[in-house]
Amino acid sequence: MLIASDLCGLEDLIAQFNEDAETQARLELGSEWPRRWSTTWRIDGGEVSWPVRDMAHVPVLSTQPFRGFTWRRAQRHHPGLQYMVTTGRAHGFESIEESRLLVALDFLKASEVLSQPFRLDFEHVGGKSWHVPDFLAVVDGRMWLLDVRPARLVKASDALKFAAARETAAACGWRYSVVTGWRQHVFSVLDHLSSRRRPARDLLGMREQVLSALGAQTMPFGQLAESTSLPTVARAHIVRLLWQRELGVDLGQPLLDRSPVWAAAGSPEDG
Repeated sequence: MLIASDLCGLEDLIAQFNEDAETQARLELGSEWPRRWSTTWRIDGGEVSWPVRDMAHVPVLSTQPFRGFTWRRAQRHHPGLQYMVTTGRAHGFESIEESRLLVALDFLKASEVLSQPFRLDFEHVGGKSWHVPDFLAVVDGRMWLLDVRPARLVKASDALKFAAARETAAACGWRYSVVTGWRQHVFSVLDHLSSRRRPARDLLGMREQVLSALGAQTMPFGQLAESTSLPTVARAHIVRLLWQRELGVDLGQPLLDRSPVWAAAGSPEDG
């Protein structure tokens, strides 16, 4: 299946976990659940709680991560900070899988990302539980609540928390996804493209040469580079243009010299 890098969305890149009806049935829902369930956010160093029904009043972009990111010897997970060009700052993550999602959100030009945004306190048939989602992102102007967990590690307790997060997101008009992995080859290509994601000066006018050589046709990556005055330099610029989504390539295939490259819809060459 073709995954066009210039047109794809997050759902085209990831494998998702979907809760079954039995798991959702374990949640204590009803007409009053948005009043009973609550979310707690960190604002100006303190904690403030809102019922789910009042979350429209949360100053989301003024909040801080609900949990901190700590580092110690011999810990089993791999936390860190991932810089995003689109937001202009570093964002915390708690695992390699989460850092990969941040790279993808940067590629998709997410305008804002909040790590560990809030704690959700919810009710189920066995009592009460809580969950801290991994990210809240703004993608294409819409809020998207995200959790990250490899499929092999999802337990029944996790599935229940994900179901609660999905209900909360739906009540707020947000999208929700649990990222369990990536479609084949997608992240290896994104990882390569991200090496050229930082802005750089184009003193040699390579962007214009690449777009002019390509025009409205589709051309193999290597041939496109050879069509310019400085093929070695052009390769780096083609990668940068792919990251910026001015050019397109199939993310579902390894990036090779024979990989077809095309001008993205709406680029200068398309008029």
